[in-house]
Amino acid sequence: MIRKAKKEDVNAIMKLLSQVGALHHEGRPDIFKGGSTKYTKEELQKIIENEEMIIFVFEDEKDNISAHAFCQLAEHKNDSLLTDIRTLYVDDICVDENERGRHIGKAMYEHIVKYAKEIGCYNVTLNVWECNEKAKKFYEAMGMKVQKTGMETIL
Repeated sequence: MIRKAKKEDVNAIMKLLSQVGALHHEGRPDIFKGGSTKYTKEELQKIIENEEMIIFVFEDEKDNISAHAFCQLAEHKNDSLLTDIRTLYVDDICVDENERGRHIGKAMYEHIVKYAKEIGCYNVTLNVWECNEKAKKFYEAMGMKVQKTGMETIL
């Protein structure tokens, strides 16, 4: 079952965030610290209460949380360059490393797309690190296409 996160889910989500942090650290140790997460428990509780950001979780029949998706609504209105557009930005999707291959990620992504349509979004966007080949292939398999490319020069 996919549902919105509740405060009681914080510990399970923190476990998943640790996996995301480790993956990023492994891929780019020059940017990402080891043994860290993007949010603290306190920050995560505030995000769950924030109506502008939504966290979906995948809960199995035994009430275990094995995936999350952090999403944020972004709107451009009356911009001098951009058309009026409503976007659902996916900040993070994670499926527990022990649960991968069960199509949970696909179910989460499809749920996100359905939700975005329901709230009148034009598109769903996200960023993926170049070092995360598995994620890139997954998003391509979901039908996503490159919208823009971020580039860097390391000094």
